[in-house]
Amino acid sequence: MRKRHPSGADLLALGLAAALAGCAPAPDDAGITPEGHLRLGDIEFAPCSLSTVGATAVEAQCAAFAVPEDHAAPDGRRIELAIALLPARAQAEPDPVVMIAGGPGQSALESYPQVAQAFSDVRRNRHVLLVDARGTGGSHPLRCEEEDGANAFGPDEASPEAMRAFTERCRDALSEDTDLRHYATMDHVRDLELVRQALRVPQLNLVGISYGTRVAQQYAKVFREPTRTVVLDGVAPNSMVLGQEHARNLERALDVQFERCRAEPACVEHLGDPSRQLSAVRARLEAGELEPVQYRHPVSGEWLEDRPAFFHLATLLRMFSYQPAAAATLPLLLHEASEDRYAPMMAQSRMLMDSVGGQIAHGMQLSVICTEDVADMAPDPDDAGSLLGNSMVELFQAQCAAWPTAPRAEGFRDPLTGDVPVLAISGEYDPVTPARYGEEVIRHLPRGRHLVAPGQGHNVIGAGCMPKLFAQFVERADAEGIDARCLDRLAAAPPFAGNYGWEP
Repeated sequence: MRKRHPSGADLLALGLAAALAGCAPAPDDAGITPEGHLRLGDIEFAPCSLSTVGATAVEAQCAAFAVPEDHAAPDGRRIELAIALLPARAQAEPDPVVMIAGGPGQSALESYPQVAQAFSDVRRNRHVLLVDARGTGGSHPLRCEEEDGANAFGPDEASPEAMRAFTERCRDALSEDTDLRHYATMDHVRDLELVRQALRVPQLNLVGISYGTRVAQQYAKVFREPTRTVVLDGVAPNSMVLGQEHARNLERALDVQFERCRAEPACVEHLGDPSRQLSAVRARLEAGELEPVQYRHPVSGEWLEDRPAFFHLATLLRMFSYQPAAAATLPLLLHEASEDRYAPMMAQSRMLMDSVGGQIAHGMQLSVICTEDVADMAPDPDDAGSLLGNSMVELFQAQCAAWPTAPRAEGFRDPLTGDVPVLAISGEYDPVTPARYGEEVIRHLPRGRHLVAPGQGHNVIGAGCMPKLFAQFVERADAEGIDARCLDRLAAAPPFAGNYGWEP
């Protein structure tokens, strides 16, 4: 018989078993099953690969875990959650790190490869646990799509009436095997606690990203003892109404980015004042009746044709402002549009809409926002002239009028308080969760600290030395003891001064 050499999956399993053995509270809590699978507590894992477009695939261990759809009816219908474990590279501490994805509507398993490098340091001696929130990814996903595959983030601007009709069709289709009232934040919080108990680990280190910061704060409020540390990246305070302040936050972020162009002589000389060009291009697009434009899809290369419209511009400005490297190209794109060259704007806008539509489970997003936020939404007259105006509020109000909800948890808007160690991190130019949100959350936490990454945008856990600072915080459970001076080396990319990029 030929000797069988161990495969990569075998070596990963052996390494993880050894690491798990170092943290298991009892000998039978961790190990290898007769089938060669890994077991931690009551959950059995098998080798898998996590992948997403534009990122390197990551080897992991995956499992499915059943939970009640309605936590108040534990004997009722059950749904399966998709879970992944990224093993520590050495003997593991007993408290894993849990990454909670954003959106709402993003899959943790699909999002992780994009930020995997940020978790490299913390994985030296801790496992990273991923749980797709119910309604996302592999956890009974709630995707809203038409028969032709079109989704809520399609290439056509939708009126509130059209979005309500779309939502009603989605509601009716999903309701055949789903109670849509049970897919909001507190349902995910209770799922996480059931997973922790099944794994038989004493505590969790929570890492919330964007909307995931809301989940992390709510978990730490309800389950204080099982919470060892909390990292909040792109902080959404519990007081924040999702969607209500997006318009004004974007205006402030664009003002800052455009001022950076005006401060660079080459940018203004070659491209003009971006604020004035935005006003001119916006007026032209809102007037309508422009000729159709042919352009190539930036990913597929397919030739497409659309009539330039204002929502193409609004999508581009909103999504590009998330990251300063992308925002640096906005003066160039506005200049091109001001010269009646709309193809770059159309191509980038289409790519963004396709990408967002593929990542977000719209039904889960509605279950969250309609349960927790829409009652606090109201059109703001001060936003009427902004780029987004009150469109986001009006669209959510229209959709939520047709979406089933359960009552919001009592005290949901109350801040996280107490002695839990919390590290909040923000980007200086974040257009969605600006740094002032981080300050609001930390104000209530005596063991909390807020770090602002210079020149950065939304989600900064992977920026510069932040992965090392994050790992040090988790190791020590002490935010104040971190030396964060290395963040001073971060800076935003300079604004483009032409098609060749920025001035040398």
